[in-house]
Amino acid sequence: MKRKYQKTLDLIFSHPISGNIQWRDIEALFIELGAVICEREGSRISVVLFGEVRVFHRPHPSPNTDKGAVANIREWLKANGVTP
Repeated sequence: MKRKYQKTLDLIFSHPISGNIQWRDIEALFIELGAVICEREGSRISVVLFGEVRVFHRPHPSPNTDKGAVANIREWLKANGVTP
């Protein structure tokens, strides 16, 4: 895994939960892990990864992902064996 993606993964798993992770970096990490991302209505996207479909809301106007979403992503990755 490239350093950029590893850094994003480290931020997702940091304690306390970071509120400074840009959504585009999380999307790039998903793609690196093999995800297929599809646009949905409004600011929503669906992420197909690990044989599951998850729907996320792109943050706006701030590019930073809120802590609740980061916690959900952390648990999803952890449950599928992805850790830093």
